[in-house]
Amino acid sequence: MRRELAGGFELDDDPGRVDVDAVHAFISGESYWGQGRPRELIERAIRGSARVVGLYQGDTQVGFARAVSDRVIVAYLADVYVLAECRGRGLGVELVREILEGGFGPDVRWLLHTADAQGLYAKLGFDEAASTYRLMERARVRGSREGANAAQPE
Repeated sequence: MRRELAGGFELDDDPGRVDVDAVHAFISGESYWGQGRPRELIERAIRGSARVVGLYQGDTQVGFARAVSDRVIVAYLADVYVLAECRGRGLGVELVREILEGGFGPDVRWLLHTADAQGLYAKLGFDEAASTYRLMERARVRGSREGANAAQPE
């Protein structure tokens, strides 16, 4: 899928086009959710995602989103961003709309975490009160699987 947007922007879901260095620079250096995340982890996350969508201006990556999913029942929206200088043009809405509506199907239940973009996601049907059940999270555990008793949560 390649879709042109106003102002010379383009959406593309080709994983081979993703500029991993640009995505890493934003997520590890500018995002609130991935500060300091190593490039290797970002590269593995991109490869392991069910779908990635990049936002480009010419050859420059200016936004990104990815989905982790079984493609049938549930999907998790992650690592969504648009560079600050490109915001305010509806590009974030189009980026998220494409990943939500262009990949899996209408029966997939989408989940996400956000600290600051509730308004954007509400435009696309997300609702903080819509959850049937309470969300639970398990903290990341550092250490080997064999030494699980010695592992410490982050």
